[in-house]
Amino acid sequence: MSRPAVLSAPVREHSRAVAGRAWTGTFMGGTGWWAGCALAALALACLSTLTPHRVWGASAAAGYTAAALLSARGGGARNSTARAVAAAGAVALPLLVLLVAGRAQLEVEVISRSASLLLSTGSPYLPHPVGSADFNPYLPGMSVFGIPDALSGGGPFTDPRLWTGAAFLGALALSARRLPLLWIAACPVVALPLAVGGVDLPVVGLMCLGLAAAGRGEAGRAGLVLGLAAALKWTAWPALPVALALLVVLSRRKGEPHRLGARAALRCGATALAAAALLVLPAALCDAGAFATHAVAFPLGLTDTVSAAASPFPGHLVAEHLPAGRGVALVLLAAGALAMVVSLFVHPPATASAAALRLALGLLVAIAFIPASRFGYLVYPLVLAVWAAHVAPGRGAREVSR
Repeated sequence: MSRPAVLSAPVREHSRAVAGRAWTGTFMGGTGWWAGCALAALALACLSTLTPHRVWGASAAAGYTAAALLSARGGGARNSTARAVAAAGAVALPLLVLLVAGRAQLEVEVISRSASLLLSTGSPYLPHPVGSADFNPYLPGMSVFGIPDALSGGGPFTDPRLWTGAAFLGALALSARRLPLLWIAACPVVALPLAVGGVDLPVVGLMCLGLAAAGRGEAGRAGLVLGLAAALKWTAWPALPVALALLVVLSRRKGEPHRLGARAALRCGATALAAAALLVLPAALCDAGAFATHAVAFPLGLTDTVSAAASPFPGHLVAEHLPAGRGVALVLLAAGALAMVVSLFVHPPATASAAALRLALGLLVAIAFIPASRFGYLVYPLVLAVWAAHVAPGRGAREVSR
């Protein structure tokens, strides 16, 4: 009796994806959207004390305003032009200006320094960090984006922003053919880190690419891609259990024996762990104490130096204003993670789109409760949600729906 419901699940997910594409193609690409983006960029230009942010805000506000005017004139061609103009004003122009001026967000300097340390000492971490600028909260794989800059001695053409941005856009382009890359790039939450420096972009790009492979039942490829993402930053690790649950469900929907689904999940997990270990362990073991301080204690707020990531999300407010607040925030974070795991057992995702939405929700909860959080982390749920609305159904979903 339950067979029709099982067969219709991928169809329902496809219908939601079609509705999502219609929504992003109208409301989030029209005059009101670009006008709102212009106001947000102008506010950042006026209120921020950081020069890269002010440069971005002024340029992006002009680009978004031009996009709003073009969109108001209507027509599909003008809407496409509006996206291109918005991307030029919010990404290309401020990035060029900041590259020439040698200005960037702190993350760019951290990546370049970590690459230099990795090449000279084998560890990307300073042994005795003092100020917050001395800390490198990323996993060793992130240093790869700074190697060209470290080898060349620095310069606009080897800036880590170019490589993180290219990895992000390249991964998204490979993950889904229908993805509106111009719109995504022009969205303020993405455009700002593309121009001033953003380490989260390549992570979320690889997460989408890994989920796309899992949605097609390609366990080994999914594990490899997610392992690469996991070697960059801890925020990529929640994607792995979501992908494993998806692979098991796809196998079950194709009528395969349960052991084949478990075998696919095991292959994906083993490949991911092997890829991550290959990139992380050599540098981590080179100076295990520094690795623990930088990549574990500092992001959790367990060092004397407090992270600059202090946006007023619930976890940060609890950690700052309640007795033993940091411990309470970590308990809330653990409870959110446990709820995410339970949901994967009770109602696992049936398609890559559903998996991306589940992951977006889980990361949104984590962003809310982590003690040291910032608004830039919202790029994860945003990109995953937009990707979920545009990704085509996986091969397993198509086979079941026939």
